[in-house]
Amino acid sequence: MARAVWSRLGSILWLSCLLPWAPAGVAAGLYELNLTTDSPATTGAEVTISASLVAKDNSSLALPADTHLYRFHWIHTPLVLTGKTEKGLSSTIHVVGHVPGDFPVSVWVTAADCWMCQPVARGFVVLPITEFLVGDLVVTQNTSLPWPSSYLTKTVLKVSFLLHDPSNFLKTAVFLYSWDFGDGTQMVTEDSVVYYNYSIIGTFTVKLKVVAEWEEVKPDATKGVMQKTGDFSASLKLQDTLRGIQVLGPTLIQTFQKMTVTLNFLGSPPLTVCWRLKPECLPLEEGECHPVSVASTAYNLTHTFRDPGDYCFSIRAENVISKTHQYHRIQVWPSRIQPAVFAFPCATLITVMLAFIMYMTLRNATQQKDMVENPEPPSGVRCCCQMCCGPFLLETPSEYLEIVRENHGLLPPLYKSVKTYTV
Repeated sequence: MARAVWSRLGSILWLSCLLPWAPAGVAAGLYELNLTTDSPATTGAEVTISASLVAKDNSSLALPADTHLYRFHWIHTPLVLTGKTEKGLSSTIHVVGHVPGDFPVSVWVTAADCWMCQPVARGFVVLPITEFLVGDLVVTQNTSLPWPSSYLTKTVLKVSFLLHDPSNFLKTAVFLYSWDFGDGTQMVTEDSVVYYNYSIIGTFTVKLKVVAEWEEVKPDATKGVMQKTGDFSASLKLQDTLRGIQVLGPTLIQTFQKMTVTLNFLGSPPLTVCWRLKPECLPLEEGECHPVSVASTAYNLTHTFRDPGDYCFSIRAENVISKTHQYHRIQVWPSRIQPAVFAFPCATLITVMLAFIMYMTLRNATQQKDMVENPEPPSGVRCCCQMCCGPFLLETPSEYLEIVRENHGLLPPLYKSVKTYTV
């Protein structure tokens, strides 16, 4: 096994030594081309394209020591070639595009003495050419935020336009910059750098229109004013530090009563909010409560207290810029109205008791009415009374009625006494 490995390694080393003198067909597939370009470019500007011959897949294969063994071949039509240079195992060309579009450029490498042989390596690139100015709008701030395109309000922003003109095609041009910051502010400058301060949070789009003018000598030896324009934009998300939390809610509540507390955040969302009830107003520690993501500047907390006492809402909120704490004290009193699970049996018992009292009252009233309307007891009862009461039983009805009248003063007298006067 070891002998086979050493044999294969020896073959590779022998091939690498003979490669500079080998035909192009043997080297095919062992190398590749790395292409670089400074495009995109505006029409009339020069574009540079470079191709370098390197070992494929970054292998340990040695490059040929004699650079004259290989030759680079380019196809760039309809771009106009303005220059070409070769150095070692690399080649560079300079081309100009006079019309806008995407133009393919290809290159391949063959043996120097056999350009019809199989290529050692091939390369391909597309050059974008535009009739407008080429550049970037860059926004920077002293305070960097972890989110892309996010910046602080009330902090100066530096907005710069960087022209892409590696061939110095526009070195004699005069530029004019028209700025629109998306919040109603517009300005025109001759400088490609401005400083601006946003006072409110939100998402804004900075728009820039660039105009370049220069003089150019025409083929008839006359001078003319040339002009190129370009429109650029950048989206900005302005955020504010979290200055505090405004808590709106009751400070006194009864048990078994649903309570809602509104939190107003004085800062920029999105936020991470965490809260917990404590007997005292103390800051929350990390991992003490479950965080909740809030996408607006307001959030509602709901809770129902079952036990009376003094409580404190401990609240922590943070955004990508800062964090803050807030507290809200509340007293919970025993509820006067018990829950329905206890109120229903009590109400049923009270209803039964009231019905029983009303029944007894009506029954007593009916018995008293019968006694008044029927003062003479039945004959059987009277005989019984005569036998039981003996001498206490009255013989005449008048005497009985007189006793009834004296005992029941509310009944009117059945007769009036008549007094006799002697003249």
